[in-house]
Amino acid sequence: MQTHHTDPISRGRTPARQTTVRSTYRLQLRPDALTFIDARAIAEYLQQLGISHLYLSPILTATIGSTHGYDVTDPTTVSAALGGPAGLKALADEVRSRGMGLIVDLVPNHVGVADPRQNPWWWDVLRNGRESQFAHFFDIDWSAGNGAGGRLALPVLQSENDPAALTVDRSGSEPMLALHDLRFPIAAGTDGDNALRIHDKQHYRLVSWKAGLCTYRRFFAVGSLAAVRQEDPEVFEITHRELAAWCEHDLIDGVRVDHPDGLSYPTAYLTKLRRLIGPHRLLLVEKILANREPLDATLPVDGTTGYDALSDYGGVLIDPDGEQALTELSRKLAGHGSDRAWVGETEHRIKRAVAENILAPEIRRLVAAIKRDAHAESFDTMALTNATIEVLAFMPVYRVDYAPLAGMTGAVVAEVEKRNSELTVPLSVLVAALASDGEAAVRFSQVCGAITAKAVEDTMFYQAARLVSLQEVGGNPARFGHSLNEFHLSNSERAQRWPATMTTLSTHDTKRGEDVRARIGVLSQAAETWARAVESWQEITPGPDGATTLFLLQNMFGVWPADGRPASSVAGLRERLHLFAEKAIREAGVHTSWEEPDVEFEKKVHGWLDAVIDGPVGSEIGDLVHELAPHAWSDSLSQKLLQLCGPGIPDIYQGCELWEDTLVDPDNRRPVDFAARAGLLQSLTGTPALDTTGAAKMWIVAYALWLRRERPDCFVGGTYLPLFATGEQESRLVAYARGRAGETPEVIVAATRHSLGLAETGWADTTLELPQGNWTDRLTGHTFQGRARLEKLFARLPVALLVR
Repeated sequence: MQTHHTDPISRGRTPARQTTVRSTYRLQLRPDALTFIDARAIAEYLQQLGISHLYLSPILTATIGSTHGYDVTDPTTVSAALGGPAGLKALADEVRSRGMGLIVDLVPNHVGVADPRQNPWWWDVLRNGRESQFAHFFDIDWSAGNGAGGRLALPVLQSENDPAALTVDRSGSEPMLALHDLRFPIAAGTDGDNALRIHDKQHYRLVSWKAGLCTYRRFFAVGSLAAVRQEDPEVFEITHRELAAWCEHDLIDGVRVDHPDGLSYPTAYLTKLRRLIGPHRLLLVEKILANREPLDATLPVDGTTGYDALSDYGGVLIDPDGEQALTELSRKLAGHGSDRAWVGETEHRIKRAVAENILAPEIRRLVAAIKRDAHAESFDTMALTNATIEVLAFMPVYRVDYAPLAGMTGAVVAEVEKRNSELTVPLSVLVAALASDGEAAVRFSQVCGAITAKAVEDTMFYQAARLVSLQEVGGNPARFGHSLNEFHLSNSERAQRWPATMTTLSTHDTKRGEDVRARIGVLSQAAETWARAVESWQEITPGPDGATTLFLLQNMFGVWPADGRPASSVAGLRERLHLFAEKAIREAGVHTSWEEPDVEFEKKVHGWLDAVIDGPVGSEIGDLVHELAPHAWSDSLSQKLLQLCGPGIPDIYQGCELWEDTLVDPDNRRPVDFAARAGLLQSLTGTPALDTTGAAKMWIVAYALWLRRERPDCFVGGTYLPLFATGEQESRLVAYARGRAGETPEVIVAATRHSLGLAETGWADTTLELPQGNWTDRLTGHTFQGRARLEKLFARLPVALLVR
């Protein structure tokens, strides 16, 4: 790839040891597609792209065949399936030799127990019960009143007839209870001839997953992930032994902590973790901040994994003029406008339902702890449960025990009491328990996060249908876009308070990839056109129901081919859309669900999908996608450049240096063709056209990353200065300057927003006053000074990267 400037790290030369993290590239490692050896093979390409650090998904031993690694079964060993300790060391040496480094993803909150044989600690607990040397590693309720007669309840039975399927497997070195593919240990002295009688003598009890019974803390409501007690020094030591070794041998430069909100004492845990990794390694937390919730500045971390930034970069490109038409369309089809009032009511209703159903075991255990801590063992359980659920359902954050949120629980309790004075007495029991700062307070915070995750991201975000690009992790569908002023203040605060936080546009957990979201976001600029189209499509090929139809049509619009090909001719797309639709309608839980699938409704949805793909509606979607594609690409490039040069450390999710069309997992974890990307990077010789190849995206990614490499001090820790255009179309520019602390700006980022209206008017007389000096656009080679006319600045691309 020829460049308009000297590329600072020439290929082949080994630069000095470097730990400063300038940019990260997320790799979803998996035994079948991307191991340590494969990661080594693409290190050269990532170096040429300008990446400073590979950011690895979890690398400890996980469930056999795991494609994500979050179901760790042995936290004391590096995954042999990925290449083991030697493979990790070789990868670290490879990236070090290129002046790059590694960030690792750590999973402290839970371990995988889907197949008990694969987890030695869990197997031992099942065999020996509370006498197991590992019993205290897990958060298990062994009390006589736990609903399972003091035994460990495992929610694995699929049906009432399952116990009859229990047999004894005597084929191995020890007899085991067998249920279909699963195996369970038999305690010493309890073997016999009858499987059911043997089962009755064990320390565990197999129960139906529908029974609402689970006596160990889980990850949210996932029975196959058992929580571990990091507050126990022995557990912390043994689960962090590998990490300590990586730090000691200087293999890694930073850590990303998965779901710290699930821990008993996240602040204490992070303090301990910071001591272990040292003061200079990057420490990031997967913290989902609620609308306008600040990150706790007392935490010893460098920032979050970037959902808060994602919301800003996408939000500033949403056109507020489209709100009314899209709200009316949603009201007409879905029966609600997905607006603030609906979101508030729906969130409360779903949170209550989640607490009363899938998280009922956690609520039961919490209420028991409240009674103990408040010394109110004889208090009415039902009244106390109702009051506790009501407070949790109104809690606007994941977890309330962080420093900046002091006073929030009191405010929520006061609100609940005002709405329902009958709850005053049970609320006083809850308050007494929380004030004692014991077990109940800890469980309250843990359950709060689980309820929020299951109710909001996993349910409500599949029910809201006004503009689905707003329904993203850490997002707020009721907030229709961000103003320029909001955007700049948010970025400015990030630059000052969290200069080394991560920023992202796509992750392994996002509901849609960045370019899919950008394209759907363009509907805010074409709201009336979209509304007319959807109403006409409903007449041509009526959907299963209004809300499902509106939700799925937007997602189909987001991934439909932009090159005029019918969707039916794109390999795998039909199957991917069917899988996404099934997940979406089950998560929404309105007509069907994972627990109780409605076969008839699902059949209707699949039939309608095929009718859309193969019929006139599909070809009309294709026409609209083709017509709006230039504006979708414009928004994609704008949000990408704004992210890459903005405050914080930008992460690129694997493959997203080209256009991507991913939907929610597992779709966004498909293997990536790195050879094609490396080939394209080498072949680019001049500013590419904005077209379906995505070459323009790779061009701006590479130039932005090279600039970060060339002038690192302008970015992490650098200044941030908002810039504003003047003229008829001034609101369609988002621009800022970056520079070294205390010095004049050296870099200006300019991006187009709301481009659809420009198609008719052009930029007219709109200009941007540049600070003194000659400014060269690294993306085109054009030079500007003084008052730059935006029609000239954006003659080739909808974005500009100016360097003094």
